[in-house]
Amino acid sequence: MKLRDLLNEDFSEIAPLLEGEVANVEISGLSSDSRKVMPGMLFVAVPGAKTDGAEFVHDAVLRGAAAIVSAQHMDLDVPAFTVSNPRRILALAAARYYQKQPETLVAVTGTAGKTSVVSFARQIWAQAGMVAAQVGTTGVISPNRNEYGSRTTPDSVELHRILKDLWADDVGHVAMEASSHGLDQCRLDGVRLTAGAFTNLGRDHMDYHPSIDHYMAAKMRLFDTLLPKGAPAVIFADGEASDKAADIAAGAGLDVRAVGRRGKYLILEDVQQLERQQVMKIRVEDKTFAVTVPLVGEFQIANVLVAIGLAISTGVPPALAISAAETLVGAPGRLERIGATPDGAPVFVDYAHKPEALGAALAATRRSISGRLIVVFGCGGDRDKGKRRTMGEIASRFSDFVIVTDDNPRSENPSTIRSEILSGAPGAIEIVDRAKAIREAVRMLRPGDALIVAGKGHEEGQIIGDTTVPFSDREEARQALSEVALSDVGFVPPS
Repeated sequence: MKLRDLLNEDFSEIAPLLEGEVANVEISGLSSDSRKVMPGMLFVAVPGAKTDGAEFVHDAVLRGAAAIVSAQHMDLDVPAFTVSNPRRILALAAARYYQKQPETLVAVTGTAGKTSVVSFARQIWAQAGMVAAQVGTTGVISPNRNEYGSRTTPDSVELHRILKDLWADDVGHVAMEASSHGLDQCRLDGVRLTAGAFTNLGRDHMDYHPSIDHYMAAKMRLFDTLLPKGAPAVIFADGEASDKAADIAAGAGLDVRAVGRRGKYLILEDVQQLERQQVMKIRVEDKTFAVTVPLVGEFQIANVLVAIGLAISTGVPPALAISAAETLVGAPGRLERIGATPDGAPVFVDYAHKPEALGAALAATRRSISGRLIVVFGCGGDRDKGKRRTMGEIASRFSDFVIVTDDNPRSENPSTIRSEILSGAPGAIEIVDRAKAIREAVRMLRPGDALIVAGKGHEEGQIIGDTTVPFSDREEARQALSEVALSDVGFVPPS
């Protein structure tokens, strides 16, 4: 592809410079990582949290970059363009380079529930006979692919490559997670979205966003910038930030479709909680449907409603979308029931790593058991420190026994992280080794009890320093359950 086709008249900062030989430079690919630059590529220097891509421009040129885009002016031997927002240029150029995208694309933002919503939307589409995929925290899942991912929203070059690959696999419907980082960093720019959704707003990523207002504004970029006018905006109506999200979506000219008890598009009339399922009644226009959802926790009802709203908004008949909820399977690591002890005490693994999500998972499980609730969790290093004490308080409020252990300490001292959690959970047990903490918690279980291992969910590694070591809460829980014998006297916690 020639440079003039990649960076054409839509790029007002660049277009005047695309003349003569420069316009005809052949581009073989693009990257924001100088280490991945191959001869003929366009290198876009994006600013990062720790380093600025501009520092690696000369390395990219040495590796054969045919052109450079940067926020800093540079005199180079190859065409170089100075722009105000390199990230947006990168995303739009990636969309131009890869070109092809599935016909129906929806994006879901919010603090909690994104993974479940995109998974449920994919499953409902599949039930309706559509070839569907999801992109997000758990990776890329489609009829032909199941690839683990490390980011909620992939970088823009990777995202557009994935979309082209899915298109080539005849996938027509894709649901993707839109994180606040991904939206703020323009990773979804250039994606031709059909509809969008908002789940809720809680505390998260305060290590990145300077305020909760900035955090909300980043999420709302899906509505006020990326979705085309008239596109459906499915919003869970019963949260504290729901009205604000609906107002922003309406102000952007979107078709607001509120779902929930306060919804007008899908009205939740009633929920009956059972041991391993829930029966919900939904009204759509003048019809009421009763459907049994094989999931625990009313927060999952919210996720199901948003997914149904997206499915209907993208062509699935209401009756079919609602009935498909009876076959839904929870996303990996989202209050996932790993198994039970010989006495029947269940063990769940949940991705909850923020206060609201932890509280929701614990409250949902508490309602389904007759005995004690035990929780094992920690907090990640180099992330929002302000939530640690709060999560300790929440764990203590909802649980009978709290075991604080390590999560992904990254570059921080793990003992410091644990002590900050313990300041909000003074009666908690501290077990440093996460695998040991899970084993001991399983040994504590009695008939009627339940255990939640929270924080890592589907993750398959633990980040210690700059190294990711293999670790899976799901596998450790399975192993611990396999080791439990009927004659085991159990672990007695310190008094």
